[in-house]
Amino acid sequence: MTNTVEQDRDTALVQSVDRAITILEILARDGEAGVTDVAGELGVHKSTAFRLLGTLEHRGVVEQSDERGKYRLGVGLIRMAGTTAARIDIVQAARPIAKQLAADTGETVNIAILVDSSALYLDQIAGAAALQPHNWVGRRIPLHATSNGKVLAAALEPDEVDGLLPRLTAYTERTITHRSTLHRELADVRERGFAVAVDELEEGMTALAAPVLDAHGEVVASLSVTGSSFRLDAEALDTAAGRVVRAADEVSAALGWIEMTA
Repeated sequence: MTNTVEQDRDTALVQSVDRAITILEILARDGEAGVTDVAGELGVHKSTAFRLLGTLEHRGVVEQSDERGKYRLGVGLIRMAGTTAARIDIVQAARPIAKQLAADTGETVNIAILVDSSALYLDQIAGAAALQPHNWVGRRIPLHATSNGKVLAAALEPDEVDGLLPRLTAYTERTITHRSTLHRELADVRERGFAVAVDELEEGMTALAAPVLDAHGEVVASLSVTGSSFRLDAEALDTAAGRVVRAADEVSAALGWIEMTA
């Protein structure tokens, strides 16, 4: 009996999701529609259509237009679509450059963006030296303990950083756990144009990252090389720094950023 009730509930939930998506498709096709129109296309009672529209409106993905009773796609949906498009643009622009960087350095190249209070990895290219690389794509990693995270955090105001990171978790003995140290580190990142993290997230792992800018000069992503701390020693990091910064600049140019020189 319990299984039957659960199955019925699951079926109803799936049906509601399907109907909600159909409503979005109707509004995308027609621009706007009323409750009666939506109910007719769904083949449901007006009260059901009204509840579905009310839920979607509450979540910001639909909104009522000036004409009473009409609904249209909301800014919440547009914002989500815009964010997705922006991520796709970054990956498409960065992929060939990241492949070349991975070939030049032999290390793993990652592309990350700021999401909430973490860095989210969008893409990864493994270099020849990365025999068993971590698959970071889709993973979120801390801002204060990674080179990508530091680059993204350095683009924020200090009070924004403090708001996003109320607590600095220690992952290794070298992780930055004092707020004053973090702010000094982020100031250094802004000054030199790249960030380094040595054994800060994982023992034996070193990474170096540089910022990627959009057409408006805003930091929208970071590009990094990651490898073993044994291979990426001080001398190797010096060489890698120039390569990573140049590669990040190339991605920025592909996104429309034009650096003004005096």
